[in-house]
Amino acid sequence: MASILKVDELRGIASAGDITVTSEGGAATQSLQQGLAKAWVNFNGTGTIASRDSLNVSGLVDNGTGWYTVNFANSMDSSDYSSTGAGGGTSGTPLTKIPPSNVVYNTSGFQLQTLNTASQATLDTQIIGTQNFGDLA
Repeated sequence: MASILKVDELRGIASAGDITVTSEGGAATQSLQQGLAKAWVNFNGTGTIASRDSLNVSGLVDNGTGWYTVNFANSMDSSDYSSTGAGGGTSGTPLTKIPPSNVVYNTSGFQLQTLNTASQATLDTQIIGTQNFGDLA
């Protein structure tokens, strides 16, 4: 029979915010907090941009064709976090670049760019998804 554990909060023993998870094979450990996405968003990047669903995202900005800014509700601890994403649903097989090579991350958000993979021209994309990993402030 399977067990069910119901809790409202997890706390580490040594530190309330430090919980370690042992790997499936038992040889490695990982910090639970480090493995969780700190922000993510799925949004429509065409016409009037709009979020379909998100976590820790306070808003989106349309900076022009194929350029977007994602703002965090709760800031990251530093600008040294990791972002990834993808786009699709528009002819031209778009590719999402996060961040573009000439834009830097900041703790309150980041910019991304969607490109046509063949021509490398920026284009608006119907489906854009991003995920962010790092430490919250």
